[in-house]
Amino acid sequence: MTAVAQEIQVLDRASEARSAVLRMVACGSVDDGKSTLIGRMLAETDSVPIDQLEYARRTRRGGSTIPVGEIDYSLLTDGLEAEREQGITIDVAYRHMDLPSSRRVIIADAPGHEQYTRNMAVAASTADVAVLLVDAARGLRPQTFRHLTVCALMGVTSIVVAINKMDLVGYEHATYEELSGGIRAAAARLGIDEVTVIPVSAMSGANVIESSSPDMPWYSGGSVLDALVNWEPVDEAKTAPFRLPVQMISRASSNFRGYSGTIASGEVRVGDDVVIADSGVTASVDRIVTADGDWPAASAGQAVTLLLDREVDITRGDLLCHKGAAATQPADRFAADLVWIGEEPLAHGRSYLVYVGPRVIPATVTAVRHRLDVVTGHHDAARVLEMNDIGRVELATDTPIPLDEYETCRDSGGFLLVDRVSSDTVAAGLTRHAMRRAFNVTPHDYAVDRDARMRLKGHDGKAIWLTGLSGAGKSTVADATAAMLHAQGVHTYVLDGDNVRTGLNRDLGFTPEDRAENVRRVAEVAKLMVDAGLVVIIALVSPYRADRRSARSIFEEGEFLEVFIDTPLEVAQERDPKGLYAKAAKGTLPNMTGVGQEYEPPERADVHLDGTADVAQSAEKLARAVLGE
Repeated sequence: MTAVAQEIQVLDRASEARSAVLRMVACGSVDDGKSTLIGRMLAETDSVPIDQLEYARRTRRGGSTIPVGEIDYSLLTDGLEAEREQGITIDVAYRHMDLPSSRRVIIADAPGHEQYTRNMAVAASTADVAVLLVDAARGLRPQTFRHLTVCALMGVTSIVVAINKMDLVGYEHATYEELSGGIRAAAARLGIDEVTVIPVSAMSGANVIESSSPDMPWYSGGSVLDALVNWEPVDEAKTAPFRLPVQMISRASSNFRGYSGTIASGEVRVGDDVVIADSGVTASVDRIVTADGDWPAASAGQAVTLLLDREVDITRGDLLCHKGAAATQPADRFAADLVWIGEEPLAHGRSYLVYVGPRVIPATVTAVRHRLDVVTGHHDAARVLEMNDIGRVELATDTPIPLDEYETCRDSGGFLLVDRVSSDTVAAGLTRHAMRRAFNVTPHDYAVDRDARMRLKGHDGKAIWLTGLSGAGKSTVADATAAMLHAQGVHTYVLDGDNVRTGLNRDLGFTPEDRAENVRRVAEVAKLMVDAGLVVIIALVSPYRADRRSARSIFEEGEFLEVFIDTPLEVAQERDPKGLYAKAAKGTLPNMTGVGQEYEPPERADVHLDGTADVAQSAEKLARAVLGE
């Protein structure tokens, strides 16, 4: 077997594995009976080892009413000790089930608690079908709508709604109709067309494996198992646009260079013109190489290596599309829906990292458009997103990237948002569209550039970022340092926090998200000044490390100095030049840094100044650092 065939075989096995199985997520509010339903399905399709069944016969949770000797189906899915102790699902439990049709199902049992919505979103992101549990006795709850909304956002278009615990409502037809109508209306609002509603009792087994329960003669549809057996994937190969994220560059021999990956959507044929989305460079498909030899065409889910008719610059992570209107255009402004899973709220203006496949791009959430009320579908005005909120934002990336609309292609339309400081994943993102302004703004290069201005001034431009508590002495040190540098012929400017807030940032307050936006704007202004060849001294409290790190990220190496004016809180309170600490003590200034809001000192400041030291000495130390002495 050739090296190319071996490489493709690896990709092919992965793609075959994906296409041969049905991925199902079981979701719904806590105590709706997900684990019991899944456990029964696993047991009755012989998908559970005998020893696990015996364990479920012998073991009982506290308060369980199931007699010892009978199977407690809920014990078959909860893997964590904490889950068994609390009787709830915390982590996503994955189980395999073999259908009578021989298709294998990968079941993701998603937790029902709101605090674990992040786990549910992860489980839904790869699901083909969602089985949404509803407790017939408790009715439709906010978490029911939240999970339905997450499924819709994640592109799960086949929903099987199991109205569970029908035994608790006497198998009433009216209850089924009422709940069915409510969930169908919500699904229609979310654009989900394929909804199957089944009345079941996971405890008694009614309509779980076999349909036609004698307790519900009014129901003539199939069981939950029937719905899974009858599910067929939608063949979008003919209509969906071609997308191939390049996973590796195949160089099996000196004269062989191919671009390997699994086709995410659409189909490709030999002779098709394709475009590399990032660069816009086009080429024609010369060969489609697979583990079974050359093919004339390939479609979504198949692992291939494309050979093009000319040498082009393609790297891992590039996206290949058909040439023409359906090609993805790189952009740097997007509207996107976020499922916020971070413990800290989303702050617009703060910089995060966007992960799209192997790509990592800095990005800023420039605006929160709305927060979605998952029960009513109403778009509520919002400036922040809290944990488990779902909302629409505007996202600006540092460099243009080709992101598809999520409805067009999950693989090239979804992304993760990661905190730059903690490296925690804080949101799952779904691209809705590239914003028009991304294509209408073109930077212009001028003959007199940054280097020319710096040669004229005789020194480099720099941003000197002074951070510290209010009253730490930032403005005083900035003033003295600017005077010292000015006397030596250095062109300087001081961007003082209070001065900026009287003009450019007069619309901002002192909440964490407004502070993030304050820092972002000041950093952008400072960057322009550095480009003009000035040494800019920024005197800004800027209490959060993440904001300061974002500010640093827009400057070139060596252009940015973080300076910590290290003054104890009690000294700053004693100075209190603006009377702010006095107001905070009276309770009239709740967001005072160091009192009502946390101050995060730099972990490794470029320059550390003692805020209680002589100002002239501090200024001299800082001036030497600026001049590189």
